[in-house]
Amino acid sequence: MIERSAHREVLVLAGGDPVPASLASALPRPDRVIAADSGLAAAERLGLAVDLVVGDMDSVDPALLARAEADGARIERHPSAKEATDLALALDAACEHAPARVTVVGGHGGRLDHLLAGALLLASERYAALEVGALMGTATVTVVRERAVLTGEDGEVVSLLAAGGPARGVETDGLAYPLAGETLWPGSTRGVSNALAGSQATVTLREGVLLAIQPGAHSPDPTTAGG
Repeated sequence: MIERSAHREVLVLAGGDPVPASLASALPRPDRVIAADSGLAAAERLGLAVDLVVGDMDSVDPALLARAEADGARIERHPSAKEATDLALALDAACEHAPARVTVVGGHGGRLDHLLAGALLLASERYAALEVGALMGTATVTVVRERAVLTGEDGEVVSLLAAGGPARGVETDGLAYPLAGETLWPGSTRGVSNALAGSQATVTLREGVLLAIQPGAHSPDPTTAGG
């Protein structure tokens, strides 16, 4: 069994679309803050002191980086010809402290391949021991392994996507279109455009991993699950 450290809540800041300063009030109170390269700009906007900046430093503002280092942040530089994204490096760094939960902020803007890779990365078996969630643009992403509770507004869109293989024995309580012991397959749209039937829902599964995605403010109202 992994012994948990004092860093139970780690916040990882990724690059992408600028985050609104108002997001700060919605974030968990972190024990450790890690910036993935240009995620350092998000830290400044949110008023967060950074413990570690990791990446190849190809997109971070040099002045911000120098200021963070002067304020005590550790800088971990990697070559540009590397085999992992800056976000992956940051998540690996978070794992070194064996936290209970990691929350990723950012990673939504820019390239589609980075967005898809980042979302799938969250569901990697490498991070199976962690509770992982993300705030990407207007979307909230929750990695579901065995069980997760989703919260939001009545009628808010929720999509359940299998990641890395089939998700078996999927059960939901509190969604408009219930799933009862079903299998969701990667590439299937069966779990797309469900909705909260109230302010909270529970998702459980017997085997596999789900990405529970709440697209947020720009989501259309669903008419049918999978529609």
